[in-house]
Amino acid sequence: MKAIVWHGKGDVRCDTVADPKIQEPTDVIIKVTSTCICGSDLHLYDHYMPTMQSGDILGHEPMGEVVEVGSAVTKFKKGDRIVVPFDIACGECWFCQKQFYSCCDTTNPNAKLAAEMMGHAPAGLYGYSHLTGGYPGGQAEYLRVVKAEANALKVPDGMPDEQVVFLSDIFPTGYMAAENAQIEPGDTVAVWGCGPVGQFCIRSAWMLGAGRVIAIDRVPERLQMARDGKAEVINFDEVTVYDRLQELTKGRGPDRCIEAVGCEAHYAGYTDAFLDKAKTLVGAATDRAHALREAIMCCRKAGTVSVPGVYVGFPDKLPFGAFMNKGLTMKTGQTHTQKYMKLLLDKIQAREIDPSFVITHQLKLEDGPAAYQTFRDKQDGCIKVVLKP
Repeated sequence: MKAIVWHGKGDVRCDTVADPKIQEPTDVIIKVTSTCICGSDLHLYDHYMPTMQSGDILGHEPMGEVVEVGSAVTKFKKGDRIVVPFDIACGECWFCQKQFYSCCDTTNPNAKLAAEMMGHAPAGLYGYSHLTGGYPGGQAEYLRVVKAEANALKVPDGMPDEQVVFLSDIFPTGYMAAENAQIEPGDTVAVWGCGPVGQFCIRSAWMLGAGRVIAIDRVPERLQMARDGKAEVINFDEVTVYDRLQELTKGRGPDRCIEAVGCEAHYAGYTDAFLDKAKTLVGAATDRAHALREAIMCCRKAGTVSVPGVYVGFPDKLPFGAFMNKGLTMKTGQTHTQKYMKLLLDKIQAREIDPSFVITHQLKLEDGPAAYQTFRDKQDGCIKVVLKP
């Protein structure tokens, strides 16, 4: 089959690789019909995530048609269309029983390595380094779906891929981030980053009762998409974010701050951002944390900072004194996707939202390598890429 394969920093290719096979009775194989490039994939492309190996198949936002079924699988049959969450849960361990699916205790075969870096290991993830299990990803013509019954969601007839493929990751991620922000009716919510996850944070904040949403970015098409989602916007190239948020909130600060940027914050004109970039360029750091620092400084006292943005290691100079003295709460985490998939499918079916709004590019799988660069460099109005194997 064809697949998007990592070969090194800035080097991904569409290669011919071996087809996946059923390895456990709980597996299914899907023929991938839609798969996406995620902002988190850029951390692999730019090699901020350790333990990548040449030959790794990328991608963690797939859906497709079941073509083979393991002997223990009764929930799915050949021909079913399913969405596959990026995190792999067993459905049985203590964490899965608590619905902390991305913290599953059993699906990461490299748990010891991950625990050495993080204290404890997260769940296995598709296409996201050997730190999270080394599972082949979904930017491919076929995918082995592990523990299918505990993870995948069957798609109702008549729903196009474009409406449901984002249930694999970014819609649940935006929704969980808004839920983690502990939004109360009427709250002012500030969202750093208007990429795909940020866009779903904006719309999810409204769903959860926000009275006002303010979105922060500098890319014109991202800011316009945020406006389309009824957010006020701040262009950080034009104003100082802290000062503008103080103005907009009469000195109190936003009640809830969602940091949807992560470890590759691109901020110009700020000393801390310049130092972050210099350190990452020479390998002295793995994370550029300007957006996180800013969210902490801007959030009102006794507010909440929610962080769906992905971090890798040890970001420098977090203002923990401000965090503690302001009495802030922070909630973070890889998304417990399985918890939210059916809930959000129901919202799509009820026409509360059509997630396809975020798609700017639909391309062939073979176009994937070029699309990585287009997406990373924010060229051609690119916000979200869907690949069609």
